[in-house]
Amino acid sequence: MTLTHYGKDVWLKMLMIAIIIDVLIFCTAEIGFCPFSIASALICAVTLIWVAATAFFRDPKRKIPTDPALVLSPADGTVRDIELIKNESVECEELRDLFQGQDMLRVGIFLSVFSVHINRVPLAMKIKFRHYKKGAFHDARDGAAIRENEAMIIGGTCEIDGVKFPVAIKQVSGAIARRIVCPVEAGDTFEKGAQYGMIKFGSRTELYLPCQGFDLAVKIGNGVCGGTSTIARILPDAKDKLAQLFKNQEQL
Repeated sequence: MTLTHYGKDVWLKMLMIAIIIDVLIFCTAEIGFCPFSIASALICAVTLIWVAATAFFRDPKRKIPTDPALVLSPADGTVRDIELIKNESVECEELRDLFQGQDMLRVGIFLSVFSVHINRVPLAMKIKFRHYKKGAFHDARDGAAIRENEAMIIGGTCEIDGVKFPVAIKQVSGAIARRIVCPVEAGDTFEKGAQYGMIKFGSRTELYLPCQGFDLAVKIGNGVCGGTSTIARILPDAKDKLAQLFKNQEQL
């Protein structure tokens, strides 16, 4: 199993903790290297390594679909909610501007402790902004998490048949997560399905699309895999709809 480079600092810290605990177990054992102390040390080491690496930082190989009409999932997990979001209700000014006053379709994905925690871009895109917000750490299944939790939004543009349209992804921390990883800057470009970051110890990822021109391929409760599962399909006549919605394409 390949492990993501985003977790190197955690692997080292957990390895050191495992070594220290093992040494303490051996040093405090009443009968030297007794079977109990050896078993305890092994259990401790295996548990810490599993939690730090295999459970949260695994990076399985993914075969990215090449169909340009498919909008891919930005994360592994379960579709928690699908909502039409009014532009004026969005707190992030950069996100409102990116969508040029148009409403957005938001698909929220919940990541459990068993999910792969790497985030991927749903389409080939050029990054226009990143916006970080400090916040609380509510459980990601709590509605308050959407509004109040620590979050990072990246927004950019995608293109179909010469027509540009906006797409954004939001990483939301949860009750366990305490660090969002997003080494992305304005001007960066990504191929479809490419990794761009992760939420260490997981929680919630949101995808924002234009409210027209797309046919949803998921329902609430569906399981999805980042970079392989289809969230939506771009409709055959989307070019005209998107061109009408985003007339000021030079701003994108």
